[in-house]
Amino acid sequence: MALVPLSTAQSQTADAAFAKLAEDYIQGYLAWRPQSGTALGFHEFDGKLTDLSRASLDGELARLQSFGRRLAELDRHQLSAQAFYDYRILRGAIQREIFGFDQMQIYSQNPMTYAGVLDVNIYIKRDFAPLEDRLRSVTLILNQAPKIFATARANLAESLPRPQIEIAMDEASGAADFLSKDLVDALKQVKNEKLMGEFNSANTRAIEELRNYANYLKEQKVPKANERYALGREKYARLLEYGEMINQAPDQLLEVGLRELRRKQEDFALAAGQIDPGKKPIEVFQAIQKDHPTEQGLIPDTAKDLEMIRQFLIDHKIISLPSQVRAQVTETPQYLRATSFASMDTPGPFEAKATEAYYYVTPPESNWPAQQKEEWLSAFNYYTTDIVSIHEAYPGHYVQFLHLNASPANKLEKIFSSYAFVEGWAHYAEQMMIDEGFGASSSPTPTHDEQIKTAKYQMAQADEALLRFCRFCVSIKMHCQGMTVEEATKFFQENCYYEQKPARQEAMRGAFDPEYLYYTVGKLEIFKLREDYRKQEGASFTLQKFHDEMLRHGAPPIRLLREVMIKDRSEWDKVF
Repeated sequence: MALVPLSTAQSQTADAAFAKLAEDYIQGYLAWRPQSGTALGFHEFDGKLTDLSRASLDGELARLQSFGRRLAELDRHQLSAQAFYDYRILRGAIQREIFGFDQMQIYSQNPMTYAGVLDVNIYIKRDFAPLEDRLRSVTLILNQAPKIFATARANLAESLPRPQIEIAMDEASGAADFLSKDLVDALKQVKNEKLMGEFNSANTRAIEELRNYANYLKEQKVPKANERYALGREKYARLLEYGEMINQAPDQLLEVGLRELRRKQEDFALAAGQIDPGKKPIEVFQAIQKDHPTEQGLIPDTAKDLEMIRQFLIDHKIISLPSQVRAQVTETPQYLRATSFASMDTPGPFEAKATEAYYYVTPPESNWPAQQKEEWLSAFNYYTTDIVSIHEAYPGHYVQFLHLNASPANKLEKIFSSYAFVEGWAHYAEQMMIDEGFGASSSPTPTHDEQIKTAKYQMAQADEALLRFCRFCVSIKMHCQGMTVEEATKFFQENCYYEQKPARQEAMRGAFDPEYLYYTVGKLEIFKLREDYRKQEGASFTLQKFHDEMLRHGAPPIRLLREVMIKDRSEWDKVF
């Protein structure tokens, strides 16, 4: 990382000035975002909520801009290599926050910002304090519901983008359902009548406020809705630069995305042809989905296969495992099932007590009819479930979490992470594991059945990748080329073979989350980094060495990681 001269008295002074500025920024950052503080494991923020009043918003934007100026005024040329690395992480984080306020206008143009404010899941799912203490925090938050939604009405513009309105209505109604049923069920064991009385009063009012907010959007905002959700090419390019240090033009990225999408479609079709050349690829995949666990076997089968996947990492020297502690496979809690199919729940990097990690898998509901259960379980076919387990746990998000905890990464590096690094790593892991022979026979002459099994895993991995490639392309097309939600829906249907309803959900997400291209951007960046690192290291290269080194530096933009791992400066900007 030799970007500047080695440490001198001047660089030590500059480093100290930067360290103080960074700590001051973090303190203010978390003070204004106390829910993020709780999630990270800083429990002095428990029970607190962001003040979203106009005065508070203006104050936070001014604070961000002030820190941006103070950072720019530092003589970065005097910083040590490590401090300069952190300097750019912090600079990008500040620029991205300002972009959200100023360009994306998330507090005046996006009603979703307010629909999800009353998220108290962490107080239920993590046992970091006695339940009664956590209940007090929940009550403090719910008591602020009237202020939150009065503020929303005051802040939101007269006309709002239609996709954001529709999603916000669903989110607000879903949050009200969660509070009225799942949250109440989760607190049944509390016997303190006074506490429960205070909670019930706050909860009833919060439910009412959420439902009123959904009705307000339906009655007041839907009739005036617009279709102006696109960032435009200039803003989109700046978003990529601030968030991930990516300087390629959106059109150049789209060329990459479309090329890789076609290549992955060919992989999908090729694997299907090996399984059953007489059927269309999507028909072959639908047949694969029938090979799934029973309702009773879903959790134990997933846990058994997860252990098998973990052992594959060890046997094939894929990556080191800093801890023997396993991710616990368990049913998704009832209150999270509406939004979770399978997910990894790891504690914040500064959590000292509730340090368990859970791999949640959502079973079918016991009262569903048989056909609905069958459709649900088909998504948990053995091949797809293993790919999802790779993404979520080994060597995906859980191993990523283990390495972050074990790494020398500092406070700033653990708080500010790259979307493309985090999701790109997990998505990269899916293909990397298949490439390394996961699901394939170790025999030099595999049987026909073994070849079919390999092809099924290849199809499952390709299916997951096709969705992410479509997100990549749709994000750019929607925000830079005028693609509509209807056109995006059709793109998902035609290119990753989704049915109309999930295709439209993906298109709607693209309207408000242009950054969902980062799953694939990060994956492609990691493959490029790996190839360049392989050439550099020559005979000393091993996959485990690459993975361990990559996860040792926090979760920075991968463009920045190239400066750490690639010695040739002329290669630093070649991220794809």
